[in-house]
Amino acid sequence: MKYMTTAEIREAYLKFFEERGCKRMPSSSLIPDDPSLLLTSAGMVQFKPYFLHVREFDEGYVGATTVQKCVRTNDIDIIGTTGRHLSFFEMLGNFSFGAYFKKEMCAWAYEFSTEVLGLPKERLYFTVYLDDDETIEIWKSLGVPEDHITRLGEEDNFWRAGPTGPCGPCSEIYYDQGPEFEGEKPGDDGDRFLEYWNCVFTQFDGQEDGTLAPLPTKNIDTGMGLERMAAIMQGVQSNYETDVMRDLIGVGERLSGVSYKSDPATDLSLRIVADHSRSVSFMIADGILPSNEGRGYVLRRLLRRAVLHGHKLGISGPFLSEYLTCIIDLMGSVYPEVVDNRQLVEQVIRSEEERFGATLRQGQAYLSQALKGLQSGQELDGLTAFTLHDTYGFPVELTDEICAEAGIGVDRAGFEAHMEQQRTRARAANTKDAEAAWSTYGGVYAEVVKKHGASEFVGYERTTACARVTALISEGALVDALEEGQKGEAVLDMTPFYAEMGGEVGDTGALICADARAEVLDTQSPEQGLVCHAVKVTAGALRVGAEVSAEVDADRRARITRNHTGTHLLHAALREVLGDHVNQAGSYVGPDRLRFDFTHFSAVTPEQIACIEQRVNDAVMQAIDTTVYHSSLDEARANGVTALFGEKYGDTVRVVEAGSFSRELCGGCHVRNTAEIGLMKIVAESSVGASTRRIEAVTSYAALAHLNREERELRAVAEALRCAPLEAAERAQASAASLKELTTQAKRARQAAAADGVAALIEGAFASAAGYPVVVGSLGEADAASMRNAWDVLRSRMSAPGAVVLAACSDGKAILLAAGTDEAVAAGFHAGNLIKAIAPAVKGGGGGKPSMAQAGGKDAAGIDEALDQARALLQG
Repeated sequence: MKYMTTAEIREAYLKFFEERGCKRMPSSSLIPDDPSLLLTSAGMVQFKPYFLHVREFDEGYVGATTVQKCVRTNDIDIIGTTGRHLSFFEMLGNFSFGAYFKKEMCAWAYEFSTEVLGLPKERLYFTVYLDDDETIEIWKSLGVPEDHITRLGEEDNFWRAGPTGPCGPCSEIYYDQGPEFEGEKPGDDGDRFLEYWNCVFTQFDGQEDGTLAPLPTKNIDTGMGLERMAAIMQGVQSNYETDVMRDLIGVGERLSGVSYKSDPATDLSLRIVADHSRSVSFMIADGILPSNEGRGYVLRRLLRRAVLHGHKLGISGPFLSEYLTCIIDLMGSVYPEVVDNRQLVEQVIRSEEERFGATLRQGQAYLSQALKGLQSGQELDGLTAFTLHDTYGFPVELTDEICAEAGIGVDRAGFEAHMEQQRTRARAANTKDAEAAWSTYGGVYAEVVKKHGASEFVGYERTTACARVTALISEGALVDALEEGQKGEAVLDMTPFYAEMGGEVGDTGALICADARAEVLDTQSPEQGLVCHAVKVTAGALRVGAEVSAEVDADRRARITRNHTGTHLLHAALREVLGDHVNQAGSYVGPDRLRFDFTHFSAVTPEQIACIEQRVNDAVMQAIDTTVYHSSLDEARANGVTALFGEKYGDTVRVVEAGSFSRELCGGCHVRNTAEIGLMKIVAESSVGASTRRIEAVTSYAALAHLNREERELRAVAEALRCAPLEAAERAQASAASLKELTTQAKRARQAAAADGVAALIEGAFASAAGYPVVVGSLGEADAASMRNAWDVLRSRMSAPGAVVLAACSDGKAILLAAGTDEAVAAGFHAGNLIKAIAPAVKGGGGGKPSMAQAGGKDAAGIDEALDQARALLQG
């Protein structure tokens, strides 16, 4: 058995199946093309519709082969503690949708294992499903000894996505690592028999009653863990000792100055940071940004866990970008997205590293507060430890360390109970997600696609077309007709209506035939290739088979196309002005406005906004022809075409160009010349989350309407200021300065008046029961600042250190202030308690420190009563 690098194994696998007629396909995004799944965690995710034959695979190929990047975090707390568990891993896959089955798959798997990889035959062991005699005979025919084949039950060797849906028996291949490892047979918990390949024979459709109905075709779904195979081929006992992971661990050694295999705790931290750095880098490169929910929460948790363990290693300051450099060197040629988005990944992780510093301090404060009530020898409760772990990102080991310094233990049993509850919830959610994943495909929409094929879209060229109604849907069921007044969905054999996609809203308009008319309220694509028109029949009855004139609202479409091309120009201008790290993070393109979300790390300044707006309008005024053509994805990338962040593309892509100013992959509708946009006006810029900004803008008629509204407002302001519109800003600034000066003068006058009244207040001073002097009185009309100023004056003029209780009226409401010197407080004065006692007299409340307290009240008529109560309390 020869040594092979991870890259060599990856290429050998893909080449092997490519030579046998499988199409080599790129990894799909970590954001699955399925709203029911959080992250892509298996190679088969992108092929689910082909297994059900909702879509048909490319002719000329017997199947597909991929290396799929995957992220799984169900067992995040185990990662680093074993040699097998990783949050990010690569899955080598081979898939067939009816072209070949068990015999071919087993033969190829055995051939690849023994001849390409050179694994010793005597070390290979196989498991099959209990009653799968056919597969046993296939393995035996290939030369596998019978004592190397084990039958296992449904839990181990029957694969299901959920209680219902595609399923089938599977056969797993194990490598015997030797008697020095624990385990007596394949399937044991020990590491002696290492499973490295699973061949799933997906041939049944599980029913709700438990029966297994045959699928239309017998399919193959295989997966081989690349990291596990690398460990075998490189003669190491852990995924973390393979070439890729060992290089990443080396980054941690270099940054921290520690050595791997020198200390268990250090080794754990080195492994965690090496693993999490890959997950974080690839998630961001695929369009996932940190947030407090969903994928963004998973990303943030992984990133913070990596940072914490980096700090435990003694690494100070932001450091994860060092790992990114190594990841690009090792894997960038296979996954170009991590190279293309390098600047963004670096900035996101740096921003999060800095942000986490504040969160870490909050967690430490939370823990410090929890420890205040505990004595040495006591335990911190499990819920608090779990909250620190789950909310603040504190590993329980860190909580252990901090508590141990104070001689306090941690209720680990309670902590584990809360952790298990969380795992149970996660497992339940994952099971539900798996079931939902299959239910996404199929149903009435899949039935329409199977029966009638894809809808032909002709809307790029025209806004009207003669078409035939191929299907009508009402409340999720196929119907023959929709009567007047009814709403439903209509499917046509061809349509000029654009279905909502890529941020562009769906078209509206009408379907008209001889005896019926239906208003098209929206257009959607619930299944790839299927265009559904949401309709309301306004006259007659719309029937399946009817010939209709499909007419898009052309004026609305024109406004949408102006905004869509304007969005492309805006994207280009943003990258030009702010930097190449800018990527689209969401958009809305409607007839009234456009909204563009993008990755950036600070507010866009007014000067930058003006520059961006100018660059867009330069392109508009240059009247640049737009060009649309199709290209291969690789060719488009090589030519510098902008691919939308996190978007999934096929082999052939549609490119929309506006000269050399903007080139993007896009399937939407656009103007023929940028001059049709007329004008773009940016109306708002804001934050919509960590590292994400939003610009809202209008074009053409909407831009003119916006400018007209602003002009009307400006003229109204100018009229109020009695000046010309272009003089309004200067006049307003002058008026504001004058108002500020008048306000300052009024404040000084009030302060002077308060100071003048000080002498009279001091004359009314009396001795408190404790012997210190007290001044109690009203300042008349005054604000809180004037009252505090009066206290400063009184304190300086009183014959001895003492206290005051003052009242004032401001805008019809009462303000009370109590204050005392340190000597008065030492003698028993407590401003907070005194204010609490007298505030109800003015229908208010308040409090504060012993030295100063304040209250507000609704009833200024109660001021005298409040002051009388204060005198009585202080005199005893």
